[in-house]
Amino acid sequence: MIKVIRTPEERFKNLPDYSFASHYMEVEPGLRLHYLDEGNKEDPVALLLHGEPSWSFLYRKMIPILASNGFRVITPDLIGFGKSDKPVDQADFTYQNHMDWLSRFIQELNLQNILLFCQDWGGLLGLRLMIEMSDRFSMTVAANTTLPAGLQPMPESWLKWRDYTQHSQSFNIGKILNIATVTELSEEVMQAYNAPFPSEEYKVGARVFPLIVPIESDDPESIRNREVWEELKKWEKPFLTLFGGEDDIMRGAEKIFQKLVPGAKGQEHAVLHAGHFLQEDKGEELAERIIEFYRSNVGAQ
Repeated sequence: MIKVIRTPEERFKNLPDYSFASHYMEVEPGLRLHYLDEGNKEDPVALLLHGEPSWSFLYRKMIPILASNGFRVITPDLIGFGKSDKPVDQADFTYQNHMDWLSRFIQELNLQNILLFCQDWGGLLGLRLMIEMSDRFSMTVAANTTLPAGLQPMPESWLKWRDYTQHSQSFNIGKILNIATVTELSEEVMQAYNAPFPSEEYKVGARVFPLIVPIESDDPESIRNREVWEELKKWEKPFLTLFGGEDDIMRGAEKIFQKLVPGAKGQEHAVLHAGHFLQEDKGEELAERIIEFYRSNVGAQ
């Protein structure tokens, strides 16, 4: 059984604009995943996957708009983040473990007709899930993400970020979010991003994620991602890119999806004045664009 710690619930009291009901699921014995489930259960699913080092708080601006416009909005906290359990052993944070946990989550809820919105690590996981569970997914929105396959050198800005996660003594997640947005976050919002991480022992996942990004061509996960890219080149279901243009790491990655994914042709792609965490900068606009994307493609997939 994986050894975990659990953030005390009082850490999450009175967070700004985050009054959603909490739901929990054991994705393996003793390992609890937290998720939000808003809207009508009979409506199409909008599955919102966050990345690192954020959590479902990142989607607080988008969830009410989507839920009031015909979506059942499912927003999990990845294991190691948010209100989900946090393994204390770095070795438990593997790419495949996260795939397995999310796959079980989707199967247990029996999610169908999914519109996937994925950002950062949400794309590394979500795009693979979409291919592996293709019958469950109907549309996709990729936002400031990619699917690394070990064929391109990583940007210098990403290498500096990885180095920072491993060697910084003060890993202040709220301040990291603030740096990676174009808007200035309030102290209250930064503290909300820090809420899941009372001390360093809670930040194992937040620090280790850059180490499990596959950047070498012979990494087994790179090999698997290349296989996924071959499937993406045949993916004809609607596929939209919404990127924040002020992101040094992800800038330009949207063009690869637009070029290679058949379902991306003819869609209303956009590059917004936003940083890496564009949900924070442009949350309301993102939600409106998702609604428009869905409505314009219903029946096309």
